[in-house]
Amino acid sequence: MSTEHDVIDPAARPSGTGCAECLAGGQWWLHLRRCALCGHIGCCDTSPNRHATAHYHATGHPVIASFEPGEEWFYDYRTDGFVDGPRLAPPQAHPPEQPVPGPAGQVPDDWESRLNG
Repeated sequence: MSTEHDVIDPAARPSGTGCAECLAGGQWWLHLRRCALCGHIGCCDTSPNRHATAHYHATGHPVIASFEPGEEWFYDYRTDGFVDGPRLAPPQAHPPEQPVPGPAGQVPDDWESRLNG
C-alpha cells in the first residue's frame, strides 16, 4: 500500500474554485472535493456528475479532501474511510461567497431532485 507521501502533496495548489469539469461543461455541483495529490477540484458523489470520483478512477489518486468552508477532512477511496492528512496549500476551500450548490447561474430550480442518493 502507498504511504501518505505517495498520495498527498501538501504543496499542490487547488486547480480552481469550482469543479473543473462542471465549469468546462456548463454544469453544476453540490459540494466540492480536492485531490490531495494534484489539487484537482471535482464535485462530490451527491452531485449529478461525481467528477471527484471520476478523477480518482482516471488517475489513481486515492485521497481527497473537502473543499468546503469550515470542513477539514480527508477520505481515502481505497479504504472507503476517513484518514488523517497534513494541512494543504491554500486556499483550503472555495470562496465563502460562492453559493452551494454552485456555480451561480448554473443551478436548476429543481436541483434537489437531481442529486444522487
